[in-house]
Amino acid sequence: MNKITPVILSGGSGTRLWPLSRQSYPKQFLKFFDENTLFQNTVLRVSDHEIFNQPIILCNNEHRFMVANDLQKINIKPSSIILEPVARNTAPAIVIAALNILKNNKKDDDFMLVMPSDHLIEDVKTFIKNINQAKQATVDGNLVTFGIIPNSPETGYGYIKASEKTNFDNVFKVSKFVEKPDQKTAKNYLKSKEYFWNSGMFFFKASDLLSELEKHSPEILQSCIKSYQNATNDLDFIRLEEDPFAKCANISIDYALMEKSQNIYVVPINVGWSDIGSWQSIASHSKLDENSNSIKGDVKIYDSQNCYINSQNGLVAAIGVEDLIIINLKDVTLVANKNKSQDVKKLFEVLLQEQRQECFNHIKSYRPWGSYEQIDLGKKFKVKRISVKAGASLSLQMHNHRAEHWVVAKGQAHVTNGDQEFILHENQSTYIPTGKKHRLENKTQDILEVIEVQTGDYLGEDDIIRFSDIYGR
Repeated sequence: MNKITPVILSGGSGTRLWPLSRQSYPKQFLKFFDENTLFQNTVLRVSDHEIFNQPIILCNNEHRFMVANDLQKINIKPSSIILEPVARNTAPAIVIAALNILKNNKKDDDFMLVMPSDHLIEDVKTFIKNINQAKQATVDGNLVTFGIIPNSPETGYGYIKASEKTNFDNVFKVSKFVEKPDQKTAKNYLKSKEYFWNSGMFFFKASDLLSELEKHSPEILQSCIKSYQNATNDLDFIRLEEDPFAKCANISIDYALMEKSQNIYVVPINVGWSDIGSWQSIASHSKLDENSNSIKGDVKIYDSQNCYINSQNGLVAAIGVEDLIIINLKDVTLVANKNKSQDVKKLFEVLLQEQRQECFNHIKSYRPWGSYEQIDLGKKFKVKRISVKAGASLSLQMHNHRAEHWVVAKGQAHVTNGDQEFILHENQSTYIPTGKKHRLENKTQDILEVIEVQTGDYLGEDDIIRFSDIYGR
């Protein structure tokens, strides 16, 4: 039996889940419901080697090491991790994946399942059954989408209208795609039982997708072909050529193809699906107490109902509150009415226009070698806590505007400081003057933690000149 190649799209920023989700660390890499991230759970649900090939991942350059790290933690080796040089929505990304599949697979073995990386699916067993139903329908060039059987008049999703049933089990011809409706229209859709939520998940053969795209959006296809043909390998990643990819329309596969083709079919599914598009959706899928509250972290509540409270920075105490979302982080506290949780995106856009740092980065920033957390910041000084993974190394680098003091708080550091190389143990330190080459390495099997004190007239993260870097930055 021909296997299926999962294609996982990991380019979203998840602004409706700000402040936990940020541009440098979006929602697919966060843990909301269990010990795995949304991205990891997406990969794991299609990890049966009897059914699926190794997955293809598409992401942007900034998130590449998060993808690789998440995959390593669940012991999954991808077929490819393809880096999009600029954000261009789902159509170009899916086309690139199809080109990759046809390069590495036989033409009669090019089934592809396309999934966003940040969705929740609770009933994986039924979902696998639905995938096999879709596979049976991919004859004569048919393209299949998955429609969620609605349980409420949701106005936040686009809809798919089904027409006649086919001879395939649980497969219908698509009549049309419709935009997000108002409340009255959504109620009519729910009542008719002819409409399904548009899940953004698809199933087809790569060759059929490209053939249909040649008819309906040939300019996208040609740009993607050129970008893929001129791609380069960088460590374990494939870097697309930027110029032709950037010339692609910023367009979803729905607009580029699905709404134009006559060969579109839908498999209705009921698998406990959510696109995790708001804090209210997080709350609705979280464990509740007897008063319908969901709490995470150091939280104490009294006489409160129907709240979602997540604290990652000390105690949150709530008395007599109802229908609230409270997210408490070191640098941001969000308080919102549950019914207004979709408007978090609007607030985020206001903050983005002001170029607020809270839109982009957390206090704790992740790097391929580990992470660092800003502890204090003042005029001409900055203090960081640096955590270096076992066997990892920072780049050999230099700064033009700052000096650094390193104090080892835990573990053992291998230090390059100018022409010298030496070992620092706990409670030992070194001083690195401005303009001197240096490197911090952890050659042990334990975590290394270093307190770094920066001093100088400019302390920006862009004051780095790299001379060598094992991560290719």
